Amino acid sequence: MTTPQASNSGASLARIAVAAVVLAIIAAGAFGLWYVFLRPSGPAAVADTNLVVPSAAASSSAGGVAASSGASVGSSSAPLTGGVDGTWNVDTSLGSFSDFTDSFVGYRVQEQLANIGGNTAVGRTPDVSGSLTIAGTRVTAVSVEANLTTLRSDDNRRDGQLSRQGLETGTFPTATFTLTSPIELGSVPADGAEIDVTASGQLTLHGQTKDVQIPLKAKLSGSTIVVSGSLDIAFADYGISKPNSFAVLSIADTGTLELHLLFTKA
Repeated sequence: MTTPQASNSGASLARIAVAAVVLAIIAAGAFGLWYVFLRPSGPAAVADTNLVVPSAAASSSAGGVAASSGASVGSSSAPLTGGVDGTWNVDTSLGSFSDFTDSFVGYRVQEQLANIGGNTAVGRTPDVSGSLTIAGTRVTAVSVEANLTTLRSDDNRRDGQLSRQGLETGTFPTATFTLTSPIELGSVPADGAEIDVTASGQLTLHGQTKDVQIPLKAKLSGSTIVVSGSLDIAFADYGISKPNSFAVLSIADTGTLELHLLFTKA
């Protein structure tokens, strides 16, 4: 026989459980509203930003709006001596990762998040090395390597999952690009002039190597060459299985590889 005290205790527990569920739903909804309306927007696509060389002050400070909004950053690059011919190396001392005025390689991908909806996930790493070689009016060699284990987005949970899912950076820690055909510039690059070119080469990602053509824009600014570009990637082409998580309802079948590189002469 159930006593009145036991019945009251059971009812209280039920009310507590219902209240906990309601609070969880409210919290999830509130987070979704914050994420959609109040959360800071992610960095702009490289295709929407200007080709600029960061000033010395920008390289040592942690400004946060210029590059991500597409605004110009003043250049203090010293004049070039000796001409453009020769080898140029990726210079990681220029710019700041806090505002993406530095050299970086990254990704953009569309995802559907629980309680939130559509979102563009953006991850980038400043751990990039590489070089290019210019001879007259041609770029004769390019090699770039990015350390994918240091990719950072706005969500540490996403970054942690990439070591085991998706890019599986724990198994495939680097991505590389190697030029396979010279890039014809048409004329010796003039200081301050922006040009559009296409780099034909081999991209190695997730242990798979594919022939690609990457549209690039480039500019010589004083003693620095700045290059940016993006390439749509079909995950299946590189054997990449889309990550899954309780917070992620779906992920697009394709993503965008982005690069922004600053070169100085060796």
